[in-house]
Amino acid sequence: MPPTQPKLPNPLTARQVLDTYFLETRCKLIEIAANLDRLDRARDLADIRSDHRLTFLAEALQILASPAPNRAELIERLYSKE
Repeated sequence: MPPTQPKLPNPLTARQVLDTYFLETRCKLIEIAANLDRLDRARDLADIRSDHRLTFLAEALQILASPAPNRAELIERLYSKE
């Protein structure tokens, strides 16, 4: 069984986190969506379907959509496997 790491304390309330980081996060999400749209519109997308980077992106998006409390760590681990 892997060792469990203690939860890091968050000095901010949930509302403070939302107030502070919402616009920045929204911008990053739009940027990710725009890049995925560019990939979808690319003429040679079928040629790169097996590219490991696309698999990484798909797996990272699944992690982001999960309720895991350590999503950043999970994505870092995913990236370090490459």
